[in-house]
Amino acid sequence: MSSFNGFEQRDFNVFTIDGLEERMEALRSRISTKLEAIANHLEPDLSSLSGDEMFVHVAKHARRTKNPPNDTWAALASSKRGYKKLPHFQIGMWESHVFIWFAVIYESPIKVGLAEQLKKHKKEILNEIPNDFVWSEDHMKPETISHEEMKKGEFDRVVDRLENVKKAEILCGKTYDRQDPILQDGEKFLKECEDTFKQLMRFYDLAKNVSTNN
Repeated sequence: MSSFNGFEQRDFNVFTIDGLEERMEALRSRISTKLEAIANHLEPDLSSLSGDEMFVHVAKHARRTKNPPNDTWAALASSKRGYKKLPHFQIGMWESHVFIWFAVIYESPIKVGLAEQLKKHKKEILNEIPNDFVWSEDHMKPETISHEEMKKGEFDRVVDRLENVKKAEILCGKTYDRQDPILQDGEKFLKECEDTFKQLMRFYDLAKNVSTNN
């Protein structure tokens, strides 16, 4: 049985707290524990789906010395040592929303190879990813690109950028406005995470092809 019982509005309000120490303390006590519980619940299923043993990493924001974080997350990746260089999955939140992502971020060495795979499989990706999914090209920003926009030409731009720009990233998944009732229901939200990760597994499989071929 999971220890995650849903998000509350005051969880989101943590991001309005002034001061690094104060916000970090509230983040750790209110949000990190919930995200860790979600990730721990999802780990066995994700390990089974991916064929890789997955490990949970909770964002620590350790490098920050001045500005408090505007978002936070838990990541699942196939290494105990870290996740930033690997294709991984994230569950996290901004003040405005919760996100569930598949992510390849700027530290990853497989970006060029993944871009090639995405170009190769463009047609089925655009057809098979559900229309309520969204994309991002920067995990540090809350803005997203709709799947509809990706179909209308943004896909080519985002993938070209992934291939050619050193700091480029690619994320795909779902976001939920802080008022969305599903966030208050722990069981329903966990099911939503499981279903979303199943859809996103196609990206993980493509990324694994890159990792093993290089």
